[in-house]
Amino acid sequence: MIELSGLTKRYGDKVAVNNLSFTVRPGIVTGFLGPNGAGKSTTMRMVLGLDHPTAGDVRIDGRHYEELKDPLTYIGALLEAKAWHGGRSAYNHLLCLAQSNGIPAGRVREVLETVGLTAVARKKTKGFSMGMGQRLGIAAALLGDPRILMFDEPVNGLDPEGIHWIRTLMKSLAAQGRTVFVSSHLMSEMALTADHLVVIGQGRLLADTSMADFIARNSRAYVRVRSPQREQLLDVLRAEGVTPVEADDGALEIDGGTSAQIGELAARHRIVLHELSTQQASLEEAFMRLTAESVEYHAHTGQTPAPPPQPQPQPQQAWGEGWRRS
Repeated sequence: MIELSGLTKRYGDKVAVNNLSFTVRPGIVTGFLGPNGAGKSTTMRMVLGLDHPTAGDVRIDGRHYEELKDPLTYIGALLEAKAWHGGRSAYNHLLCLAQSNGIPAGRVREVLETVGLTAVARKKTKGFSMGMGQRLGIAAALLGDPRILMFDEPVNGLDPEGIHWIRTLMKSLAAQGRTVFVSSHLMSEMALTADHLVVIGQGRLLADTSMADFIARNSRAYVRVRSPQREQLLDVLRAEGVTPVEADDGALEIDGGTSAQIGELAARHRIVLHELSTQQASLEEAFMRLTAESVEYHAHTGQTPAPPPQPQPQPQQAWGEGWRRS
């Protein structure tokens, strides 16, 4: 378990991390999200004692990192993929880490096989590709068979097979009861991997919740429906007290009801439907909505900026009353 309490880091007048408090629990994959410059890497470095907090506290299984004997057996981390001497082989790099942490040499071969680097174990790491470097960094994190794993952008440089592999690995580690804390900008991958999310912006905590709850709270869910009897469907919906949003392609977007309710309503009135689907925002859309005011670096395309996202509409009371009338 990783516990942060009021964690703060200042660099002169710059506040990189601002009073962060949250707990990373075992048994699930916790995703760590935030725009560039939000303070994610600084936070992870403070967990490992690489940076010292200006204020607050961070503990690993109840202790500070510097209090851990043979720390690789408590927490394994991938922060910088190429943190090694390029003149050493992959095997020797891991062997040095093992010897300094009281880890048996046989464990080196085990982790090299786990990450798929057995064939290049004796080659110098200066010739490694980015993907091979990521695998070696992950091998180092796994070396001590730790209860806590922390990964910063673990899929960088990996091909599709490698991305699937690391996703499966993180899920299996969590299923074993370990604590898995992962930071990534690849939202589509995070949506498939993480069970819980911690989101920060400008060093402050914005969300600490489950994946499902995060998306539900920061996005608009609606039912999309298309019908060749569009005007008749509109009349029926309005009679129920519902005012749908008319999409550019002729479809109707309905807030506050379910696809089952709308389908049953259409069936009672003998209205043919060509589309009936529940629409839910992706993790990326929900993330962009929550962090819109926390982005430090903005690119300019020369196009007119899109309007800021609007809050999620609340279900209309008349909609529920309409079902009771039927």
